[in-house]
Amino acid sequence: MAEVGKLLPEGYPIVVTHGTDTLVESGLAIRKAFPDPPVAIVLTGAMAPLGFEHSDGLQNLTESLFAARLLGPGVFVVMHGQVFPVDKVRKDRERGTFVSTE
Repeated sequence: MAEVGKLLPEGYPIVVTHGTDTLVESGLAIRKAFPDPPVAIVLTGAMAPLGFEHSDGLQNLTESLFAARLLGPGVFVVMHGQVFPVDKVRKDRERGTFVSTE
């Protein structure tokens, strides 16, 4: 959280890699601490960590870097080719991905 606060004045989008179990909770905490960020803050992770066979980590990171440049200000989760506002997403353990709560 402190690092996000240090980076926000730079005016560049921010990508945060994070474990998927608590990714949404951390994203909500970031949004609470910075309710009107001037840039996109994107959180991403991997359902299968880097170094493991069939890891989705590199793909999610690549998508997050791209999305961060295109999104407007706010806090988002980017996983598996999808973008979610942090307050409208949850981890679906059975499906192995993140899904909208709408």
